[in-house]
Amino acid sequence: MVVIRLARGGSKKRPFYNIVVANSQQRRDGRFIERVGFYNPVASGAAESLRVTMDRVSYWTGVGAQMSPTVARLVEQAKKAAA
Repeated sequence: MVVIRLARGGSKKRPFYNIVVANSQQRRDGRFIERVGFYNPVASGAAESLRVTMDRVSYWTGVGAQMSPTVARLVEQAKKAAA
């Protein structure tokens, strides 16, 4: 099954997450099919904290990919920010 989930990056105490489309059998930070955005929970100042490529997310969900609960929340947050 294909899932849209977060892959952790960054350093210790400074998390950075890529929103990726991956096979559910791959490891959390392992191989992925496509990167569709990022989430930076510790962004400060004018730094961008969330970016989601909505057309690619809608494509992947249209072909059967499942979003994790956290990614679903972030996508909703990005939709509200864009509107």
